[in-house]
Amino acid sequence: MSTGTDARIDHTVTTGEFKLDGGAWEVENNVWLVGDDTEVVVIDAPHDADAIETLIAGRTVRAIICTHAHSDHVDAAPELSRRSGAPVLLHPEDLPVWALTHPTRRPDGELHDGRHVQVAGIDLEILHTPGHTPGAVCLYAPTLGTVFTGDTLFQGGPGATGRSFSDHPSIIDSIRRRLLTLPLETVVRTGHGPDTTIAQEAPGIGRAPRGR
Repeated sequence: MSTGTDARIDHTVTTGEFKLDGGAWEVENNVWLVGDDTEVVVIDAPHDADAIETLIAGRTVRAIICTHAHSDHVDAAPELSRRSGAPVLLHPEDLPVWALTHPTRRPDGELHDGRHVQVAGIDLEILHTPGHTPGAVCLYAPTLGTVFTGDTLFQGGPGATGRSFSDHPSIIDSIRRRLLTLPLETVVRTGHGPDTTIAQEAPGIGRAPRGR
């Protein structure tokens, strides 16, 4: 896709554990980078700082953006921050979830609805989408025709809401108000699994949630 800049999306998958409510599950997580040959932002830092650092490939990291604070999305964030010097950003309503994984290290900055993060000529709008967790966010990049949804929306429906800090009516409301209003051709890049589009997912919102 031509954006008028040299910006692009890079992607890798890391593997590790998701821990919550006394349980642990092996999971694969998507890691997304938005940037160019000089600078990037990292969207979620799960499991493996080495793998993410390899994908960064020496570029300046402007921020490590957490779509939410479940362990499988933030467990490598402090180490990646230490190596890169980049701030870890999280919505403040997810601080209690963050503290389950990192009780002695707070995030460096806050994400708020309607704020914007810029990198490599690309604007990422913060959309607060509570439900999977209270401080879950999505990142909308209109120039790229893409929204990064973390665990709010997957191919096949909404994220799971059966554990602590989650709420099913809230995630459905978030998806309907904040995501289904985006252009139908918008590509949905998720926290786990394959891409989808707003058009593909709109008919099924309200179905049973998927994932953890």
